[in-house]
Amino acid sequence: MTDFTTLTIDATGLRALLGGGAEYALVDVREPGVTAEQGSILLAVSIPLSVLERRVGALVPRRDTPVITYDGGDGDGGLAERGAARLRELGYTDVRVLAGGLAAWAEAGYKVHSGGDHVIGQAFGEWIEEIYKTPHISVPEFLERRAAGEDIVLLDSRPIGEFTNHSLPGGTSIPGAELVYRAAEVVSSPETLVVVNCAGRTRSILGAQVLINAGLPNRVVSLEGGTQSWVLEGHELDHGQRSEAPLPTGAALDAARAAADRFRERFGIRHIDAATLARFAADDTRSLYVLDVRTPEEFAAGHRPGSRSAPSWDVAPWVFRHVGTHGSRVVLVDNDGVRATVAASWIIQLGWAEVFVLDGALDGVELETGPVVSPDLGLPSGGPRAVTPGELASAPAGETLVLDVAPSPDYRAGHLPGAYFAIRARLTESPSALPGTGPTGTGPIVVTSSDGVLARYAAADLTAVTDREVRVLDGGTAAWRAAGLPVETDQVTWLHEPNDVVSSGWRETDPEARRAGFRRYLAWELGLVAELDQDDTVPFTTFA
Repeated sequence: MTDFTTLTIDATGLRALLGGGAEYALVDVREPGVTAEQGSILLAVSIPLSVLERRVGALVPRRDTPVITYDGGDGDGGLAERGAARLRELGYTDVRVLAGGLAAWAEAGYKVHSGGDHVIGQAFGEWIEEIYKTPHISVPEFLERRAAGEDIVLLDSRPIGEFTNHSLPGGTSIPGAELVYRAAEVVSSPETLVVVNCAGRTRSILGAQVLINAGLPNRVVSLEGGTQSWVLEGHELDHGQRSEAPLPTGAALDAARAAADRFRERFGIRHIDAATLARFAADDTRSLYVLDVRTPEEFAAGHRPGSRSAPSWDVAPWVFRHVGTHGSRVVLVDNDGVRATVAASWIIQLGWAEVFVLDGALDGVELETGPVVSPDLGLPSGGPRAVTPGELASAPAGETLVLDVAPSPDYRAGHLPGAYFAIRARLTESPSALPGTGPTGTGPIVVTSSDGVLARYAAADLTAVTDREVRVLDGGTAAWRAAGLPVETDQVTWLHEPNDVVSSGWRETDPEARRAGFRRYLAWELGLVAELDQDDTVPFTTFA
C-alpha cells in the first residue's frame, strides 16, 4: 500500500524555499472567498481542494515538482493534509504541508495579504504605477476634456467579453499586448490623448504603461478607477457594445514590430529557436509551459502542438492562472513575436518564471485547431451510477436530494428546482448532516455540476462516507437545460456558505451595495504598495 504519511515544512523552511531560486509550487487549497477574507501568502497559487483535480494538471504539470499545500491552520478541517494526500494519489512525489498553515506563517512574522485570492496581480499593477510614475486622469477631468472637444481616444484594456458586458461610451476594446500590436490602427495622430481604462485600476495602469514603454508618441494616461469610478461619479455604462481594433497592417504593423524590438532590448528578453524548445521539452528536471498569447480565436484557428492558449491580457499580470510553478521555464509564442515579446516584459518584471519568446513559432509545423482542454486528473471510473435528466425529472417529488457543486455564480444563474448549493470539499466533513429525503429521511442523493464532471468527483467522495445511494446527473445542469427542463433562479438554498468566489461589487444587485463594494475595492488597491513594503518575498524587478 502507498504510504501517504503527511510530510510537513515549517514557516521558516518555507520562507527559505521561496527565496532559494529552485522550482516550487505553493498551493492554497481553501476556497477563494475564504482566502480573500483570511489572507494569503503573496507567492501562493489558489487551487481549491474542491477543484484540485481539474486545475492542477495544467498548473503544475511536472509530477516531481516540490509542492507545498496550506490552509488557514487549526480549525480548517485538515484541508491542506487532504490536498496533499490527493496530490500524492495523482502522482505528485514531493508534496509537503505547511505546518500550522497560514496562522503559523503569520506567527513567524511573515506578511499575510488580504482582499483577494491572488493579491499579487493587483499589487503588481500598483507597484508599476509607483515605480514608473504612470500618469492618470480622473473621470471628471476626462469628461471635461472630451466636452471641450479635445482629440481623445479611449482604449479599454479588457477583452471583448467584458467590454460587451459593460463599457464606457466611445471606448474600443484592445486588451493586454494587443494594445501595442493594434494601437496604431486607432490612434492616427501623435497629438491625440490616449486614455486607457479597465474595470478598476490594474489593467488601466498596465495598459497605459505598456504603451508608454512601446514608445507611442502620444500622451498616454490611465483612467483612474475605470468603470467603477465612472459609476461612482454617477454616470451610466453602455451594455452590449462591440468595438474592437483590427489586426495591424502596413505602417501600423511596422510600428508594432519596432516597438517589440524596443521591448526586447530594454527588458533583456531572450528569444529561442525550435531546437532550443525541443531541448527544454526533453529536460525532465525543469517545468515547461508553452503559452500562445494571441487571442483565443486565433489560437483555435491554428496553434503549435503542445501549446496552450493564454491570451496576453491573461498573463499580465495573471500569469498564475496558467503557470503554477515558480522558477519554471515559460516559452511564449504568437504569429510574429510582437505580442509574445510584450507579454514577456510583464512576466520578467513580475519575477514569476524564466521567460523566453519562440521565434518563428508557427513556421514549419503542422498546426492543430480547436481549443485545448485542461486535463482532469484521477477522474473516477465506474463509481456512482449516472442518472439521465429524464429519469431524475420523473422521480417522485421529495424523494431525491439534489446537490449542485457548480460555482455559486453558476448556481445563482440557474439550477435544478430544489437543488442545494454545496461546496465539494465540505461535503465529506459531516455526511450525516445532509438533508434527508423520502419516507425514511435517508433517501438517495444526486450530484450535479455545470457539465457533470466536478459532480463525478464529488459523488465519489460522498460514496466513501455515506451509505445513502449516490448518483450523478449525466451531463450535469447543461444536459438538464438541453433537455428542455426548467431551472430555478428565484430561489437559492445554501447547504454551505457560497464563499467559493471572491466578493465583488459587480455581483451586487442593489445599486448602493454595488457602489459601496466599488469604494472598498478601489481603496484596497490604493493601499497595496504599502502592503508590499512589509513583505520581503516580493519578486518584482524594476527596469526604470
